[in-house]
Amino acid sequence: MKEFKRLKIIALFIAVSILTTACSLPGLEKKIDEGGLVVTSGTTTEMQILGHAVAEMIEHYTDKKVGIISNLGSSILNHQALTRGDANIAGVKYTGTEITGILQMDPITDPEKAMKICTEEYDKNLGMKWYKSYGFNNTYAFMVTKEFSEKNGVTKISDLKDMAADLTAGVDTSWINREGDGYEDFKKAYDFDFKRVYPMQIGLVYDAVQANQMDVVLGYSTDGRIASYELVVLEDDLNFFPSYDAAPVINKKVLEDYPEVDDIIKKLEGKITPEIMRELNYKSDNDLIEPKNIAIEFLEENNYFEKEDE
Repeated sequence: MKEFKRLKIIALFIAVSILTTACSLPGLEKKIDEGGLVVTSGTTTEMQILGHAVAEMIEHYTDKKVGIISNLGSSILNHQALTRGDANIAGVKYTGTEITGILQMDPITDPEKAMKICTEEYDKNLGMKWYKSYGFNNTYAFMVTKEFSEKNGVTKISDLKDMAADLTAGVDTSWINREGDGYEDFKKAYDFDFKRVYPMQIGLVYDAVQANQMDVVLGYSTDGRIASYELVVLEDDLNFFPSYDAAPVINKKVLEDYPEVDDIIKKLEGKITPEIMRELNYKSDNDLIEPKNIAIEFLEENNYFEKEDE
């Protein structure tokens, strides 16, 4: 009965996602039909910065204006925008998310294998090119306050085992029921459970732990609030969480029509380290600078990687 209820919830989520996509992107099909380029973004600061970075790179090297679809709330919506023809470039996709979500495969912890599978599957079955990583892996990460870490001698996830029964944890809502690398499998891998787990929007977990409303939270390893809130990222000492290497993806039809775009996007390969991404996110989350301005500033500081093709 519980399984049937869970399947109904999943089906409802997918239906709502499809309806949302169909209703929220009017007029963009025409723009693409006329030879336009449209980049998908998301709700996170990181996705918005990277979406604008790709768009600004293309506009810098060509005479084309590039549209942006921001605030797509899930990887499903992001993917549907590409497959429906509402957009033709994804500013960023993450290997771990696509493997378990879009590709419906088991989680893969080996980053090279995960990247290889995404590259091959998107090329052969989805008509898209998956580029090499920007240079960072934004995986899930448990974190605590600096005070908690020092007081309890906690630096890795396994250190929580003896005290977990007394701890409250705030986690990303979508993580609770994830297959393979979600809550149930985490408990099996680390052999412990928390006193209580609270599903939360990912953006709220950092405030919750900083305000001591939660003892430990599950966030993203490149989030800028890690630095601004002085949080300690706990080492995943059992390598439970799969790789979430970040990379842009493009519809191969775009490369047929505008082959020069390929070299433009390649200029960003390996150029954004975890430290750089965390710093860029910090500027938005802490200094409240618009993601587009952060992207432009980053590209200008690096001269739009002008010499990268020489």
